[in-house]
Amino acid sequence: MKQETKLALFEQKEIRRVWDSEKGDWYFSVVDIVEVLTESSNARKYWSVLKTRLKKEWSQLTTDCSQLKMKARDWKNYNTDVLDTKGILRLVQSIPSKNAEPFKMWLAKVWDEK
Repeated sequence: MKQETKLALFEQKEIRRVWDSEKGDWYFSVVDIVEVLTESSNARKYWSVLKTRLKKEWSQLTTDCSQLKMKARDWKNYNTDVLDTKGILRLVQSIPSKNAEPFKMWLAKVWDEK
């Protein structure tokens, strides 16, 4: 996969994303989006619990989740759960959030940035 990593900002929060030129789609860091939607201080734990619940419900979302190496805040590369744009929209539906609608509008806007 030929990748190009870029940061995007949603309400001053960084969201890591990778452009896959072969598939013509962005892959977004799930933890970054969970943090934006939940405003949780521990988005990684929130995602872990949600992922477990979704697996029990046989959700396609966890099946579609991949891992890519992305730079963390400590500038080291770590395997990070990612979803394509379609998967991110499903994730937004799984998390009750006041930021859901503004986030969907933002996602449509940043998807066009290649």
